[in-house]
Amino acid sequence: MDDLNQEEDPTDWMRLDGNAVAGALMEWFGMEMTAASGECNHCGNVAAIGTLHAYTRGPGIVLRCSACQGIVLRLVQTPSGSLLDARGTAWLARPTSAA
Repeated sequence: MDDLNQEEDPTDWMRLDGNAVAGALMEWFGMEMTAASGECNHCGNVAAIGTLHAYTRGPGIVLRCSACQGIVLRLVQTPSGSLLDARGTAWLARPTSAA
């Protein structure tokens, strides 16, 4: 930390970037999604999924906005299937593949 007396986030040690969950996203979307961009429903920040803050130590995966820390996406595996909660996303757009 710097000399500005800022408090350290106690969850920093758990935070990964969105690239860490590329495999789980591939399972859901059937394609590489870390380069896809989306808009945070909480603050309007537009960023690639790979730049979101990923928390993977809970019962599922939580992806938070890198600007406001609002929950953007949640992925959970249950005995009966997988669940995706995308309420924190205004939209997602994947880049078109170069032909």
